[in-house]
Amino acid sequence: MAHCRIYTDQDLSKQQSITLSDDLGHYLRHVMRLHEGDALTLFNGQGGEYQASIDKLSKQLVSCHVEKFHDISRELSLPIHIVQCANKSEKIETVLQKGTELGATSFQIANSQRTTLKLAGLKLEKRLERWQRIIIEAAEQSERTQIPTLHWRSRLSDIQCIGQSFALHPHQAKPWTEIRDTLSQASAITFAVGPEGGWSHDDLAMLQTIGFQTLTFGTRIMRTETAAPALLAATQALLG
Repeated sequence: MAHCRIYTDQDLSKQQSITLSDDLGHYLRHVMRLHEGDALTLFNGQGGEYQASIDKLSKQLVSCHVEKFHDISRELSLPIHIVQCANKSEKIETVLQKGTELGATSFQIANSQRTTLKLAGLKLEKRLERWQRIIIEAAEQSERTQIPTLHWRSRLSDIQCIGQSFALHPHQAKPWTEIRDTLSQASAITFAVGPEGGWSHDDLAMLQTIGFQTLTFGTRIMRTETAAPALLAATQALLG
């Protein structure tokens, strides 16, 4: 039987019975094919995870009994934040999924001069809900113990610059080999990746104003959805 791992935003404690949402019940019944008495793992993003068993699994009610707490963390040794300029939605989804699997602490999806994805109002709200679901599913699958946060930034000037901060750019930038040995000493790292058309001159000027340095990651030009996962993987290797 496949191991089942579920995120819930509820408070969790040992020897507690909890009720899960209808959509999770459908997932347990029809996707995971679980039954009453089967084991599953629960986590709420507040650290650690809980071993539980299914008490009731029907169309009307899904309840679990929480049995044990495991004080375990599978997070990176320092937080890595990703700024991804808005582009085609499926590319953002790739960044969110792979970035979560690779340990990103947060994502900021930002408008820029060359942004091709325009969102506002109800359309933005629905898209953020979809992106949040993708993050949660990736965290469940990759056995994260925390859920990365997600923020929409209407302007580049709204971006939070956290720790050592670098904007990926192919020209007139510090090479990866020059900064990689200092990353493990950082309190946090922020990587910013431009849209499909690249950063504009004004974009780069704004990023530098709020604290970003430009960084080049090798001699080849990567697609916008490739850059953040590549940087995360390379940094994770340095952190061990």
